[in-house]
Amino acid sequence: MKIIVTGGAGFIGSHVVGALLDEGHSVTVLDDFNDFYDPSIKRANVAAYPSPIEVAEIDLRQWEPVRDLFTRVKPDAVIHLAARAGVRPSILDPQLYIDTNITGTFHVLEASRLAGCHQVIFASSSSVYGLSKIVPFREDLPLLQTLSPYAASKISGEQLCGNFVNLYGFRVVALRFFTVYGPGQRPDLAIHSFTDAIEHARPIKQFGDGTTRRDYTYIDDIVQGILGALAYVQGEEARFEIFNLGENETTTLASLISAIEHALGKKAIIERLPEQKGDMPLTAADITKARTLLGYSPKTPIKEGIPKFVAWYRDLRSKQSPN
Repeated sequence: MKIIVTGGAGFIGSHVVGALLDEGHSVTVLDDFNDFYDPSIKRANVAAYPSPIEVAEIDLRQWEPVRDLFTRVKPDAVIHLAARAGVRPSILDPQLYIDTNITGTFHVLEASRLAGCHQVIFASSSSVYGLSKIVPFREDLPLLQTLSPYAASKISGEQLCGNFVNLYGFRVVALRFFTVYGPGQRPDLAIHSFTDAIEHARPIKQFGDGTTRRDYTYIDDIVQGILGALAYVQGEEARFEIFNLGENETTTLASLISAIEHALGKKAIIERLPEQKGDMPLTAADITKARTLLGYSPKTPIKEGIPKFVAWYRDLRSKQSPN
């Protein structure tokens, strides 16, 4: 298949591109290489692809370049991972999140329509569940209130996808990711930033009392789910489906820090801070639907994933060291 992967130079995207190339697909990456974190990390991801591919440096907010790329490539499917990520940054600059995640998603969908591509996978987020009191979260729960502009932008993206299914006969799978981590994780995310701080004896910032819980999901399991969604979206039964991709277990923040300490063999210096507005107290995925329809079967619990991440982190640092 010819597949456009938006955000394909990022953490999740680069793993997905590698897996698609291994399966023999033709891949075009759309990424704007913005400075949310060091763009050289994304460029290194691109350099590590198993084979050379086209990488289009395009901002999703700019309609004409997006349209022109899709019209020229004429993809068979689109995996739309590109987005401005993060709850806290979205509170500081909500307009950027609206423009990129909502308008940008509309541009991807409309460009797909004009290019004759009706198969789209959309990366959503567990953030859409807000303060849902029914745990674990199921895809059919009524979602009445999100807690941040980031979450609002993701539920809006899902709704736009549903529009294109209804109006233009698209087949769309929306995947709600639950706190993805693993080799290549963005340096601003908790597991990476905690690991780096503990390794170098710097304080880590712990928001709240450490009892918040997350369903941490290893990158290999997320890639497995995305490939399952790609197969599913090609089937006649697919129209508009939403799936949770989580690890099916939750870990407290305090336990996460302890696991990183154990893997590093070092103690954390903890700076305790008040809870942050917009943060969810709990994320927990019911993955029954993904297991049943996508064949999704996560393999890496947090007790195995953290040591794998730490090993990758230390290997990366050793390669970067001038000594």
